[in-house]
Order: sequence, then C-alpha cells, then structure tokens
Amino acid sequence: MGIEDDIAILAAAPVFEAFGRDALRLLTFAAERRSLEPGETLFGRGDPADGGFVVLSGTIALAPRVAGGETVLAGRSALIGRLALFVRGERPGDAAAQGAAEVMRITPTLMRRVLEEFPDAAAVIHDALAEDLSALNQGFARVRAMLDAD
Repeated sequence: MGIEDDIAILAAAPVFEAFGRDALRLLTFAAERRSLEPGETLFGRGDPADGGFVVLSGTIALAPRVAGGETVLAGRSALIGRLALFVRGERPGDAAAQGAAEVMRITPTLMRRVLEEFPDAAAVIHDALAEDLSALNQGFARVRAMLDAD
C-alpha cells in the first residue's frame, strides 16, 4: 500500500474523516504500522492503552467486554481505541486478527502533535468529543429518570 492509500483509509476513519490532507499525511508518515498473522493478538484485556489503531487491511475481532456479549468485527478504516488517542489507560477487552491484517497505531503524543500543528483538526476533535459527552449525559439523565420513577 502506498501513502495515498493510507491517507484514503485514514480519511474514511471516524475522528479523522474531517481532517485536512496535510494532517492526514503527517499521521500517515509518523504513525507506527503493525502486521498481524491470523489469530495474532493485537492487545489483551488490561494491557496498557497507549494509542488507537486504524485498521489498514484485514479484520480485527474485538472480544465481548461482558459475558454473553457479541464479538465486534473491525474492518478497513475502523478506529479501535478512540479514547486511547488522547489519554493512556487500560484496554477493556481482547483484540485479535481474524486473518492477516495490518493496523496503524496512533499514540497520544502523535495526536497532540497533529492537533497543535493543525488547529482545524483540533476543532473537529473538540466538536466530536462534545457531541459524545452530550449523548453520554443524556443517557445518564434517562437512567436517572428511570431510577427516580421506581
């Protein structure tokens, strides 16, 4: 895959879809790539979450976080670990390649660099996170209303 292919994959990924071409180019050049063999573990539950992954090719299976949950399949342009783009923490579940796969790892340090160099990208991230927090807050309000009704 060439740089133009990588930029196109990033441009289709959540969070990065509204980034300008120069910001995507910086991410493409500076991000780490990792090739995975079929069945190889990308990360395990409890591992340090020190960056997000964009799937470049193949499929990554994300194990259910709770018993009885469904496995989530992440294919090309999927973003795995969005929060880990910004803050370090722990992985909430296991992820492994279903077949041969390649991912791009974007660390919080790289994200910070991109956001500092491209303020328009920072505004896009700010708006997306604000929407997510608003939706989370609305969900909490619904739960509270249900609890108060009992």
